[in-house]
Amino acid sequence: MSPRTTIDDLLAEARAGLDRVTPEAAFEAMRGGAVLVDVRSQDERERQGVVTGAVHYPLSVVLWRLDPAQETGNPKLPLDTRVMLLCRQGFSSSLAAAQLPAIGFTHATDVIGGAEAWIEAGLPSAPANRS
Repeated sequence: MSPRTTIDDLLAEARAGLDRVTPEAAFEAMRGGAVLVDVRSQDERERQGVVTGAVHYPLSVVLWRLDPAQETGNPKLPLDTRVMLLCRQGFSSSLAAAQLPAIGFTHATDVIGGAEAWIEAGLPSAPANRS
């Protein structure tokens, strides 16, 4: 019987393959054409606010929304687009970003510290529109 893999092991493995970026570096990369994808749930966005300029694809559907082979209602990104995922604290975004190379994205990563670090750094954000 092989030893159990913990979530910490999975997270370390995922992050080992990523060139993770700080919120400030992500903001600068967006200015250069990179795409920031906010994978937080709607209730997290309502509590924390939205990150200005980010595309919102919840974690449960982000891989389908980004995969150019999937017919979804959103515009598809070229596979050479620099894609940066952002979650609440920078954990689930690491796991999801590590899967993006398997569907063809050659420049995928995530934001260290997630939306909490983004907002703490004073980068552009706004209250969520509640419908």
